[in-house]
Amino acid sequence: MAKNDKNELVFLPLGGVGEIGMNFGLYGYGPPHAREWIVVDCGVTFPGPDLPGADLVLPDIGFLEGQKDRLRGIVITHAHEDHYGALLDLWPRLGAKVWMTPFAAGLLEAKREYEPGRQPKIPVEIYRAGERFSVGPFDIEAVAVTHSIPEPVSLAITSPLGTVVHTGDWKIDPAPTIGEKTDEARFRALGDAGVLALICDSTNAMREGESPSEEAVGDSLRDLIVKAEGRVAVTSFSSNVGRIRSVAEAAHEAGRRVIVMGSSMKRVINVATELGYLDGLPEFADEEEYAQIARDRLVILCTGSQGEPRAVLAKLAREEMRNVTLAPGDTVIYSSRTIPGNEKAILDIKNRLIDQGIRIIEDDDALVHVSGHPRRSELKRMYEWVRPQNLVPVHGEAAHLVAQGSLAAMAGVPSVSQIRNGDMLRLAPGPAEIVDEVKAGRIYKDGYLLGSEEAVGIRARRKLSYVGHVAINVVLDERYELAGDPDIVSYGVPSEDRNGELLEDLMLDAAAGAVESIPRVRRKNLDQLQESVRRAVRNAARDGWGKKPVVTVFVTR
Repeated sequence: MAKNDKNELVFLPLGGVGEIGMNFGLYGYGPPHAREWIVVDCGVTFPGPDLPGADLVLPDIGFLEGQKDRLRGIVITHAHEDHYGALLDLWPRLGAKVWMTPFAAGLLEAKREYEPGRQPKIPVEIYRAGERFSVGPFDIEAVAVTHSIPEPVSLAITSPLGTVVHTGDWKIDPAPTIGEKTDEARFRALGDAGVLALICDSTNAMREGESPSEEAVGDSLRDLIVKAEGRVAVTSFSSNVGRIRSVAEAAHEAGRRVIVMGSSMKRVINVATELGYLDGLPEFADEEEYAQIARDRLVILCTGSQGEPRAVLAKLAREEMRNVTLAPGDTVIYSSRTIPGNEKAILDIKNRLIDQGIRIIEDDDALVHVSGHPRRSELKRMYEWVRPQNLVPVHGEAAHLVAQGSLAAMAGVPSVSQIRNGDMLRLAPGPAEIVDEVKAGRIYKDGYLLGSEEAVGIRARRKLSYVGHVAINVVLDERYELAGDPDIVSYGVPSEDRNGELLEDLMLDAAAGAVESIPRVRRKNLDQLQESVRRAVRNAARDGWGKKPVVTVFVTR
């Protein structure tokens, strides 16, 4: 079969398509055997209780590691963790130059200095909305959009086979608190010149209408803070600098001082202040000033909107903060959305606060949050501006991707490509089609280590969390007889069985019985003896408890 030497333009997501979070997209240009690649975004997602001990979940980039001699660069669209949070961990495996906006670069450096362990110094090229730059065979233009963080951009990625618009995270906000509006004129101009494909955010593709503006959220927060009688605590995503500014302005107009609490919130504020995004605001108060500020003259801006147990709001709910407390009659405003999977943790904190007589205000009660992603009417406007030949829904679970695909088809987009992580989509030449499938999965950060569930011990840890662990030490004398009763140590195992007998005694009896049931001449096979004891102990636990613990047996002579 003749080798295909024709140049092709392909899109290959290794994360973020079929899920929300962990965005990692590859664009390749060239013949199949010698493509040059760029990465757009390098994000993480966060582990749930099914991943005990895992700190972060990252995309499996094994495919790209095998091609890294042809990786020309990494472009970050904005500084949310699901778009740039894997850089420090994955960059040493890739080694390519990284392009970022000033705010994203500032947050990366702040994170590098803050996080424990040896963090790499990454070579960063700074770009801004409206600028153009080349990475390998691609000419890239950054187009301003609005989102819930400073300096988000869409990317117009041009190759000899055409232009692709990669939206990143975006919405159409007519009145953002900070930054530029979404650049309608530039998107229309790109559409006039011809767009091969629109790779588009699907997060809110199931929601009708248009998102309210950040300015409207600020007005609502101002009304709530003015009317509040006691202290007001506002919790939000720390990266939402526009929301931080809205809260600070609302507090100032209500005659209140603002105390900022939470290390991630403070890091973001430091970077935003250096870049001028918080110019003109009154100076924030220190925690030490808390006791000197009257209850009705204070706003606490804090981390913890997602129920994180070590964040400030959780500690306030548990009354664990040294200098700052909340009291009956105070108000807590959740100026955020609930990330799926965090519902129980958030509800636990809310219930603690309610038990203390604290009033909770969330999105259902007032306009205290607006998403940074486009609803259906905004998506249709983007289709009208860009007029792509093909739409590729990304940044969403299956329901979001399918919803956007249906919307685009109804809006007259000629072609829709439904793909998932690992699908290599050829965008040109010819009609868009999946031409290959590569391995796309997850790896896990566990302390300083990266690896699969099995490699870093998460799989075994999960099993231990359900059934506990028993260690048995069997000592044999020179004649291969028991030199005494076996020793046992158990963790996470009940003390008594259903009849009230000590479970450890039952397991010890089973271990001794297993040894004695084996003819002495066969006890010389210590591996076989070890396995017989292990099985006997597990079966004894099952008979008395109904579960089989993880059992480790040591046989010494």
